[in-house]
Parts: sequence; C-alpha cells; structure tokens
Amino acid sequence: MCGIVAGVSGRDIVPVLVQGLQRLEYRGYDSCGVAVHSAGLKRARSVARVAELAQQVQAEGIASGTGIAHTRWATHGAPAVHNAHPHFSHGPGVQQGTAGRVALVHNGIIENHDELRAALQAKGYVFESQTDTEVIAHLVDSLYDGDVFAALQAAVKQLHGAYALAVFHKDEPHRVVGARAGSPLVLGVGTEGEHFLASDAMALAGVTDQIVYLEEGDLVDLQMGRYWVADANGRSLDATQRPVRTVHAHSGAAELGPYRHYMQKEIFEQPRAIADTLEGVAGITPELFGDGAYRVFKDVDRVLILACGTSYYSGCTAKYWLESIARIPTQVEVASEYRYRTSVPDPRTLVVTISQSGETADTLAALRHAQSLGMKHTLTICNVATSAMVRECELAYITRAGVEIGVASTKAFTTQLAGLFLLTLALAQVRGYLSEEQEAEHLKRMRHLPVALQAVLALEPQVISWAEDFARMDNALFLGRGLHYPIALEGALKLKEISYIHAEAYPAGELKHGPLALVTAAMPVVTVAPNDTLLEKLKSNMQEVRARGGVLYVLADADTRIASSEGIHVIRMPEHYGALSPILHVVPLQLLAYHTALAKGTDVDKPRNLAKSVTVE
Repeated sequence: MCGIVAGVSGRDIVPVLVQGLQRLEYRGYDSCGVAVHSAGLKRARSVARVAELAQQVQAEGIASGTGIAHTRWATHGAPAVHNAHPHFSHGPGVQQGTAGRVALVHNGIIENHDELRAALQAKGYVFESQTDTEVIAHLVDSLYDGDVFAALQAAVKQLHGAYALAVFHKDEPHRVVGARAGSPLVLGVGTEGEHFLASDAMALAGVTDQIVYLEEGDLVDLQMGRYWVADANGRSLDATQRPVRTVHAHSGAAELGPYRHYMQKEIFEQPRAIADTLEGVAGITPELFGDGAYRVFKDVDRVLILACGTSYYSGCTAKYWLESIARIPTQVEVASEYRYRTSVPDPRTLVVTISQSGETADTLAALRHAQSLGMKHTLTICNVATSAMVRECELAYITRAGVEIGVASTKAFTTQLAGLFLLTLALAQVRGYLSEEQEAEHLKRMRHLPVALQAVLALEPQVISWAEDFARMDNALFLGRGLHYPIALEGALKLKEISYIHAEAYPAGELKHGPLALVTAAMPVVTVAPNDTLLEKLKSNMQEVRARGGVLYVLADADTRIASSEGIHVIRMPEHYGALSPILHVVPLQLLAYHTALAKGTDVDKPRNLAKSVTVE
C-alpha cells in the first residue's frame, strides 16, 4: 500500500500521475515514485514528499504518455529508496542499473512471497529490495511471452494475499494492465482515448469523473482508445457488468482556509458534517438504511458490529445505545481478530460494519467471513457511497462527513455515531420500544446537535491551556464510565496518534484494579464526567486519583458540581446531552490531541508510521 495512479494517454501523463499522488497524500506514506515508458523504462523514487519527487521528475526530464506511480506505506522492508515503488524486473541474472523490462506498483501484501522468491532466485532473478512487491515484478517477467496482460493473468493465479496492481512492459508502449483482489482499484475513462487506473477515484479528480469500479479478482487492460475488463476466470465483462459511473470525487488538495492543518479544519467542520449526515431525516424509518430494511430488521434479534480503530470505538459506543434503547443484544468485535477465532454464528444476526473509507481490509475480510458463516443480513455505516463495503452489504447508511484528509479521524467518528444512533432508533421502532413521543424527543436533540457542537468548539481556548501542560508529559490516563468509556478510549487514541504521548484509557471503576499504580503528579488523568447515573461513582474514582497526588483534567457538565481546585482542572460543557452526550464530549478530546501535537511540533496531518486508509492486514 498505499496509493496507485497509472494510465495511458496521447499527452505527457506524468503531471497527472504526480497530481494524483498529491491527492492521495492524506492517506499517509513513507516513499513515492513514478515510472514511465520512454524509449525503455525510466523511473524516479524518493523517501521525501511527493513535491520533492515532482522536482526530481522535472530535473531528470521524465515524460511519457504511459506511466505508473505510487505512494508506499512500508510493510515488507524499511522506508528506503530501494524498497520504494515502482519496481522493475530486469530479467534473470541481470543486476541493477540495466534497463528494466517490467515496471510494477502494488498495494497489498503477498503472503507466499518467500516461496515465490526462492523459485525465482533459482531461475536467476536478482532481488534488489526486501519487498514482497518485487516478487510480482519478476514473476510477471518470467511468464511474459509477448502479451503483458496474459503474463499478469498467469501471475495472479500464483499469488496468495491481497493486491491491487498496475504493470507495463518495455515491449508494449501505450499499454498498462492491472488486477485487484482484496485491495481497491478503479478504472478511469478519460477523453480522447486516454484511460487511467487508481486506488481511489479521488486521485483522478479533475482528470475524469467517469469511473468503473473493479470487483474482486478483476483484471483490466488499458490501451489508447479502448479498455477491457475480465473476471478472475478470464471471462470478458461488458458495460452492463462493469458499468461506467459518474463520480464527483473531491480533491484531496482542499483549501485549508483559516486553519493550520486539515485535522483542525475537520474538527471545526463537525457541525456541518452532522447536519449533512442528518439532512432529509424527517422521521425514523427503517428505509433510511435501504429498501427492504424493515424486513431485515424484523428478521434479526441480535447485532454484531465489526470495525477497526476509531470506527471500533464508535461501535463500542453504539452497543450501549442498542442495548439500552433498542434492547437488542449487541456484540462488538475488532475486525482484525474476528475472522481468526472460532465464533458461534447466528443467522438472525444483523452484521454491522463501520468504516470511513469503506475499503478497510480487515473489516472487509471480517464481513466476508461473517457472510461465509451464514449471516446474510449485513449493513454498513460508511462515508464513501461507492466503496467496496457499501457494494458488499445488503443495507447501508452513508454518512456525509465529506473528504477527511487528516489521518487521525474526527468528523468521520462523530458522523458514524450519528448514523449509529439513527440505526438504534430504527431498530427500537421495529421492535416496539420507541414511542412517538420518544422519537420526537430524540429527533429534536439530534437536530440541535450542530448548534450544541458549535458551543463545544468555543471551548478551544480552555483546551489550549490544558495542551500546554500535556505537551510536557510522557504519559496520560483517560477515564470514563458507561457510555463514555469508549469516548475515553477514543481520546487516548487521538493523543497517542498525533502527539506520540503514551496514553491509555480505562473504565473508571477499573482504576483500583491496576492503573492506580501508575498515578503520580507526572501522569495527567483526563476524566469524562457527564451528569448521568454514574456521576457519583465517577467522583469517587476521581478522589482516588487525588489521594495519590494525581492531577485531574475533567470535562464536566455544567450541573455536576465539580469545581476547579488544586490538582483539579475543569472545563464545563455547555449543556448535558443525555444519550447523545458522547458526540459532544469527544470534541474537546480531539482538540486536546490537536493542540498538544501542535505544541510538540509533530506532523499533525501525517503522523509517523500511520496510513489513512488501511488496505492491508
């Protein structure tokens, strides 16, 4: 992984490739490169930013109508130029420096690369990198007999794992071929006979809005003026099977406006994102989630939520809603763990996946595993309507957060919570646990969320003063109870993601079962303290911290009677928001992480070692 752009054109395609990489930068990467067909193969690779790659390409005069480009997030092999894509195969027995024959870029992970490497080395192929990707380049070269599409078709039959591939050969100018399995790849149909491949339609924004979404196992052949797609069995597919869709992708180079970083911008976009996500919701009805939702909801008596990272924490929050409001048993699973353990499937389960991108590899794999176990009722909460997750689920609710560029998710999280609360109400209605009066009250509170969020965002100056303290710390502890425990988890995740401060979160009641041993004046303790039924219990936990010399930073509702004093710093939330309180309480934690990272001088939007869209295991 992480980003692919490729194509054939009658014009110089290099500016399109570089611009496409820039639009995918938000995903995170540690190296980048471009290769073209120009009287043979030429390439440029860098462990710097795409802007530096663009300068290198210009300085070396790299230009062509045929090319591939890539941003890499290291899996096999360190972030280094020799491991960066594109990879070349020079043929057996040929050392680096000789003109290449095959150029290839790859997203994904090849699980049997060691076995293939040994077989190719036995044939005389010399490896120059530690990547699993170079194995594919040599494999295609070893199978080439005048037709690069046929060579790729034969090669993928030997690959075990996930891949999205773009390949060209020195003997076939104006031809690029591709394949996908377990990793996204789209085809862009341009004007004047040009065609493109990309891992995300966003990479082609401004170039073409005519997109073909390739399905699992598809292979694609691009030439000037024509393209064709074949399935995993080699059967040609027509336009009815792989239709061209008009997709208005937004550029990743969105204007920052008055903000310093995309993360800050996206935090402040949350009132608008919530309003857009709830637009058109006049009342609670199962059909908000798609045709046939009423039948599905009547046919299920439990919920299984599958997600990763921030999306997992939104699912953990939803569990409290689903069980207390809809009264339906709910299980939340880390998607990367779920398919590797023996579980007890129930066909009357609604499997709910949550993903910002809709392409999260672990969540897609967990979804398919659940389906293979006979759980056919599936629903996704997703921010990308054209994603694999939406296409593979029976039902969907599309959040309308807009493009999220910062690697640390903010507005995607709060809009996921809004979608999950609507799901809770719809299930409660079908199950007979939602009266008209309750529905009206919940909808009133949801419609007020944008205004309530604006009031929370006005607390930023107070959060900045906290951040100045946190920037001097090496560790932090986050506490929450009940519905707000997942919000404490999310707050700790945000802090560690972008400030690199070690942070942990616990249910406050667990404090005395171990974490209290860590509490000193050097361990700030963030406490989420809404005025709910667990408040008095939480106050006791806070006293346990103070008794050990710990310093508390408390997000308290106005009527909690928690006051600032020595060792206790309090920010008062504007209003208590009942069941929807998590959507408000998470925002100051996002701001705390952002301003702490700002004070420490880290790369806020592109934190080290992380990628925005995790499309490999």
